Formats: sequence, structure tokens, C-alpha cells
Amino acid sequence: MTPTDGRFYNGMPASDLGEHGWECPWSGPNGGQCVETKQLADGRVALRQSTDPAGPALIYTPEEIRAFVLGVKRGLADHLMVG
Repeated sequence: MTPTDGRFYNGMPASDLGEHGWECPWSGPNGGQCVETKQLADGRVALRQSTDPAGPALIYTPEEIRAFVLGVKRGLADHLMVG
């Protein structure tokens, strides 16, 4: 199911975005807890927590996702790593 008016917003229930099309690009040996992504029809990207698929979705523009990924690659998020 997708919103009929085409509006997506931060914090909307991820279940409102449907169950198809979610991917786990960052899965690893973390006990099944990962971030899932979904490309939306308008080009934005939704993120949800895999252990809470009906919980809130965060919606980002392609530019925001690109800036985040490039920042991580440059080490700007290294301070978030535990240990």
C-alpha cells in the first residue's frame, strides 16, 4: 500500500510504504538488526529498522543520502563507532 496522494513524510509508518522493495544494504553479523532502505517513486529514499518494519520511516532526498554516504566514506562518522 502506498499513500494515494503521493505524499511521504518523516515518521510515517513504514508499513504505509508497502512491504515490497525494501533492501538491507548494510546487513551484517548483528543478529538480524539492520537498516532497510526503499527507493520511493519520487526519487527519495526511505529508511526503517528491520526489527520494527511497521515503525516510523525516515525519508531522505537523494542529495541527503549522497552527502551521508560520502561523509561516512571520508570518516566523518567514525566517532559513532563503539570500541
